[in-house]
Amino acid sequence: SGSRSSVHTALHTLLAARWPSQRDVRSCLQLLAVLQWVLSFLLLGTVSLLLLIYLVFTSLWPISALYLAWIIFDWDTPEKGGRRLPCLRRWRVWRHFRDYFPVKLVKTHDLSPNHNYIIGSHPHGILCVGAFCNFITGSTGFGEMFPGIRPFLTTLAGNFRLPVFREYLMSGGLCPVTRRAIGYLLSKNGTGNAVAIVIGGAAESLSCRPGVTTLILKNRKGFVRMALQHGAYLVPSFSFGENDLFRQVVFEEGSWMRSIQQRFQKMMGFAPCVFYGRGLTSVHSRGFLPYARPITTVVGEPVTVPKIKDPSCETVDMYHEMYVRSLLKLFNENKTKYGLSETDELHIL
Repeated sequence: SGSRSSVHTALHTLLAARWPSQRDVRSCLQLLAVLQWVLSFLLLGTVSLLLLIYLVFTSLWPISALYLAWIIFDWDTPEKGGRRLPCLRRWRVWRHFRDYFPVKLVKTHDLSPNHNYIIGSHPHGILCVGAFCNFITGSTGFGEMFPGIRPFLTTLAGNFRLPVFREYLMSGGLCPVTRRAIGYLLSKNGTGNAVAIVIGGAAESLSCRPGVTTLILKNRKGFVRMALQHGAYLVPSFSFGENDLFRQVVFEEGSWMRSIQQRFQKMMGFAPCVFYGRGLTSVHSRGFLPYARPITTVVGEPVTVPKIKDPSCETVDMYHEMYVRSLLKLFNENKTKYGLSETDELHIL
């Protein structure tokens, strides 16, 4: 009798408990989607490298040997268009990733598949969430908005030297931010290619914080020279809300910590930012996950660029100025629509 009473009480308690709603389930799936992405970008390469090194000293050493042989054989693939997998771009988890923030793509002008393009992605932020979601995943409808255009996103060449991580990057359409890799996509891969470059790079990430719209662009002209050499049109894009995803400890210019960051950036190609976001269990705790802030990426009007094999510095400067004017126009026309005030300005250094 006592046992039956205990079971009855337990069942009654279980049935009376609040079951997760559809909203709770969606929120959990969105959080897990962002968690796997952050862990992949921060740890996948390092963990894979350490694991392969460990296997060398075990009976499973042939796995490491075979993978090393594969990397040597496949060494140039990242700079020859990579190995993108359409199924991974359509992975359902990216929809949950998109909805977590949420991320939205806005089209202002058509892009003809008869040309190639270099898309300037601004700002860098901490982890380039807007650029990744819009140009690497199909969750925001890039393919439907720009039919016939194949988007690529560039990242540090060193990432493609890390085992397993390189396969993960290539499968989505990422390629090294090198002249050879970008030149291949713009000259030997047909037309309809759009190569997105986060122009501000690591230097810009050091100044990333909420409420600040500063871009490192004034002396970044290599992308313009490449556009001229290949006749690729220049397209500005701006991700409103990118800088609101994390909080960063910004060290003043001239401080010893800032000097360490800048030296590390010059040596390794990326800057060691001190940042934090929300925790895994609560939005009020601190952790490494981005805050859920809306990101709207607006793709602007293409700047028509002629093909000049050896452009002069004056020509490069002229088209760089045209690009900057187009970017400023894009920013000023859209800033009040996506969270900024009329008085906010875009500072270009």
